[in-house]
Amino acid sequence: MRRAGSGLINKGEIMHTRTLGQGLQVSAMGLGCMGMSQSYGPNPGDRQEMIRVLRDAAGIGITFFDTAEVYGPFVNEELVGEALAPVRDEVVIATKFGWRIEDGKSAGLDSSPGRIKRVADESLRRLRVDTLDLFYQHRVDPAVPIEEVAGAVGELVQAGKVRHFGLSEASAATIRAAHAVFPVTAVQSEYSLWTRDPEPEVLPTLAELGIGFVPFSPLGKGFLTGTVDTSTQFAEGDVRGTIPRFTPENRAANQALVQHVAGLAAAKNATPGQVALAWLLAQQPWIVPIPGTRRRERLEENAAATTVALSADEVADLNAVANRIGVQGNRYNDTHMGLVGR
Repeated sequence: MRRAGSGLINKGEIMHTRTLGQGLQVSAMGLGCMGMSQSYGPNPGDRQEMIRVLRDAAGIGITFFDTAEVYGPFVNEELVGEALAPVRDEVVIATKFGWRIEDGKSAGLDSSPGRIKRVADESLRRLRVDTLDLFYQHRVDPAVPIEEVAGAVGELVQAGKVRHFGLSEASAATIRAAHAVFPVTAVQSEYSLWTRDPEPEVLPTLAELGIGFVPFSPLGKGFLTGTVDTSTQFAEGDVRGTIPRFTPENRAANQALVQHVAGLAAAKNATPGQVALAWLLAQQPWIVPIPGTRRRERLEENAAATTVALSADEVADLNAVANRIGVQGNRYNDTHMGLVGR
């Protein structure tokens, strides 16, 4: 097993593909790009360094990149577009609509059909592409029937501006209603060993309808890597400082799960993060995690997780431990918790 830091991973050496809904093929591990522009404190590199990281990702066989107009806002799409322009035909770029943006900040939800179509045109320009590969509704807007949202995206597909339609943090009922109007290719939600919310209803619905699943924060915003503990001080601008799950008390209570993951990782000559990602990959063949990173060495580590094979007993053991220990603290603050699962 190749561990992080053991050298360059050659394109195609470990990165097999997986198929989401509607036949969309992507690398088994994607890359979440949000953190390159916001949410995790000071960036360890400048813009040119982030372009290099994105190009390095493509170089080791990652073909699935995730961004959104609200990241920055706008600048993350511009970054991704510039970085991936040389390999445009080899990659799948997902972006998102659904926020009203005023004075450079998100100011509530807006999935009105007119807004969706304006965002599509603006994202095409920022990403430097002719077609948006995958266009997600970022959060379900209760003011706009999901049937209207699906219809608007369907019109964009007919116009050649969008290839695939996706939803994020949607309920099973919303997924069904949208899919009945226009086929949903992928649903994106937080999912990991310490966020199991999609399991009771969403994952069975996706299996039934043939829709792929894209877990974001698959490493628990870094917690499952074992690099965050009670002594960790979050920098100004790091969103984890506002999340109940990351209070010092809850970090202490949640260490038991990480310690168990670390023990299994040591036995398998892997890292805790690789085991956490391998657990996700073992759930279903149509699941494609999108861990985020701003560092080349973490790219390689995450990509190598696709070679970590967990036995059925190991998966069952991780499930049992996670269920027994549980997780203390919500994954968002109250405002953002109110926007998921609708």
